[in-house]
Amino acid sequence: MTQSLERAEVAAPRAGALALALRGVLLLVVVLVALASAAWIGREPLLRTAADLWIVSDEVGPADAVAIFGGGLEYRPFAAAAYYRQGLVGKILLSGIAAGPSEKLGVRRSHVEANRNALLKLGVPDTAIEPLGADLTNTYEEALALRDWVRRTGARSIMVPTEIFSTRRLRWVLHRVFADGVTIRVPALDPIGYGRDDWWKKEAGLIGFQNEVMKYLFYRVNY
Repeated sequence: MTQSLERAEVAAPRAGALALALRGVLLLVVVLVALASAAWIGREPLLRTAADLWIVSDEVGPADAVAIFGGGLEYRPFAAAAYYRQGLVGKILLSGIAAGPSEKLGVRRSHVEANRNALLKLGVPDTAIEPLGADLTNTYEEALALRDWVRRTGARSIMVPTEIFSTRRLRWVLHRVFADGVTIRVPALDPIGYGRDDWWKKEAGLIGFQNEVMKYLFYRVNY
């Protein structure tokens, strides 16, 4: 009888402690749900602020050349052609992206050819278009090729336009590769279909932002 009472007395505090712990966990869950709900209700200002903090953009201005890196066929050649027509640049550099299997078979036009054709149709003369490197596979290799061109030609200012979410990574890579004395501008281009004010409403915007965050972290670790 005495042993039973002792066991009951020991079990009671344990049960009380367990109940207290469960109440604490439940309270934490309720708080987290409340915070998540509040964040979701007010998500638009938060997501807009996140984009504003992530995106960096340099002012467009006179430069020795504008470089078109791989990707962004719907945006980058158009921006470069506009800079040329405005008299801001006299040279457009086309990144020599390595050809993929379908391009090697001739099934699809190469990225370089597509960019060149776009520029020509936009009124840029062939004499103003110059290749930049060869068989380049990523942004870091493109930045190195651009640095080699700058050293060879003595250029002092370059513009490299890109879409809004890739601006931070591109500017970091360029400033990592280039020494002081060369002005590098990275103007941000608004993609078709979404912008910094509504990117979360479009699948392309969600994927674009997510991918660029991961790419940025990859480049910071590896380069």
